[in-house]
Parts: sequence; C-alpha cells; structure tokens
Amino acid sequence: MDWRALGNKRNLAVVGGVVVLSALAYGATYAYGLYQDLKNTQVELAARTGRFSADRDLLQQRISELEIENAEITATLSDEQKKNLELEREKKRNERKIDTLTKLTTIDPELLKKYSKVYFLSENYVPTKLENIDAEFLIDPSKPLQFLDEVYGHLEDLLEDANRAGTELRVISAYRSFEEQKTIKSGYRVQYGTGANAFSAEQGYSEHQLGTTVDFTTPTIKGAYTTFENTSAFAWLQKNAYKYGFVLSYPKGNQYYVYEPWHWRFVGEDLADDLHDENMHFYEMDQRDIDEYLIKIFD
Repeated sequence: MDWRALGNKRNLAVVGGVVVLSALAYGATYAYGLYQDLKNTQVELAARTGRFSADRDLLQQRISELEIENAEITATLSDEQKKNLELEREKKRNERKIDTLTKLTTIDPELLKKYSKVYFLSENYVPTKLENIDAEFLIDPSKPLQFLDEVYGHLEDLLEDANRAGTELRVISAYRSFEEQKTIKSGYRVQYGTGANAFSAEQGYSEHQLGTTVDFTTPTIKGAYTTFENTSAFAWLQKNAYKYGFVLSYPKGNQYYVYEPWHWRFVGEDLADDLHDENMHFYEMDQRDIDEYLIKIFD
C-alpha cells in the first residue's frame, strides 16, 4: 500500500472540504447581507409609503379646503353678478325714464290732439320749425307750401316712393296759419253760409295749423275734390300711407266734416300702423289712448 498517495488524497479531500465550507460560509454571509438589504429596503419602503400616504391625505384635505373656498368665491361672484345685473337693469330703466321725460319736455303736446271741433289752437300757435316742401311735389310750384320740419322726411319719402311706383301724387295745401284759415273760412261762409261748416274748419280748429297735415291731389284733378277718391293716387295712399305715419282724417261717415279723401295727417308710424291693423280711424280713438303715442311720434 502506498501510504504517500493515500496521504495526498486525504490532504486534497481536506482542502476540498475547506474550500466548500469556505464557499458555503461566503454564500451564507452574502445571502444574509442580501436579506438584510432587502429587509432594510422593505422598512424604508414602508416608511416612505407611510409618508406618501400622510402627504396624500394632507394634499387631499387641502384640495377639499380649496374646493370649498372656490365654491364660496363662486357663490360670492354669482351674488355680485346678480347685483351688478340688477343695477345695470335699474340703470337702463332710469335712462329710459329720463329719455322719456326729456322727450316729453321737447315734443309739442298739440301734435296728437283732436282739433276738428274738439281742441282749440290759439292764434299765437305756430309750429316750432317749418320746412318748404320741394317744388317738384307741389301742384303749383309757384306757391310755396310748408310742413313741420321734424317730420318732413316722412312726407318726402311718401311722395318719392309714390312717384317711383308710377303714382303722380302732388300737394295742394299744407301748413296754414290761424289767420290763413280765418280768411279761407270767411270766404266759404260768404259763398255757402252755414253750410261751410260741413267742409271747412273754423280758425283754431284746423289740423293744417299743426303743420303736419297735407291735402293731396294729382296733376289731372289739380284740386281738393272728392273725385280724388277714384284715382290710383288715392288707392296707393290707402295701401301705403300708414307706413310713413299718415292717416286719413275724415273718412266716409265721420262726425266732423264731409268725406275728404284728399286730407291726410301725420300721426307717427307707430300710431298709424296700429290704426291700420285695427281698421280704426284717428278720431274714433280715445284721446287718452292717443296721447300714449306722443313719445314715439318722431320714431
């Protein structure tokens, strides 16, 4: 038996065992180190998770507080907006009242009164400002006629549109002073006696003194005659005059004067439109209701 060889094998076995044990010891030490690292990481993660949860709860609480504050601010703003809206509405209402009162202090209250044997205009009454009617619209261009300046544009539009429609419409009479009406009535009285009262107003009772009334005719008729009723000009007026604020003052069957198809008065577009829609005439309306339209007469 080779004892030397046997000894070497034993030595190798011992060395191998030592190596294995050393490896196992190192592995165990390394594994333990990893375990400790994992444990420490888990502890740190748990701590961070706790802090995160706490921070999250604080943020959620702050969010809730901010939402409440925002709701309160929104409610406050809403209340302020409502107050501002109401103040704005009140401001507009006051402005309208001021505008209405201002207009009422500047608009001639006589313009919508019933002057056919009802209200009286004094000899001193003269419209605020009169405008000469363009000569091309007059039946006699050599005799100037005047109309209230503030509403002359309505008359001019009516005449221009009528002519554009092929209707030869002319003006034979417009504004008349107190004295002019007195002279006219005196002449009629001499000729017709008391019968003149059926077709001619006394001075102070004529709508012509207002400066808002015209007598229409045509180049063929050339006068204020009932035959005007049979013209295309009269038909055009019946269909369209209200659009410009004009109404027929004395229709058939009225209680003041004979039928006057040539006699038209400006009362404002709003009133004229309502009278047309309701198939009424100016003198059939109560004066109190008519007065409500005064504020709109120039609109």
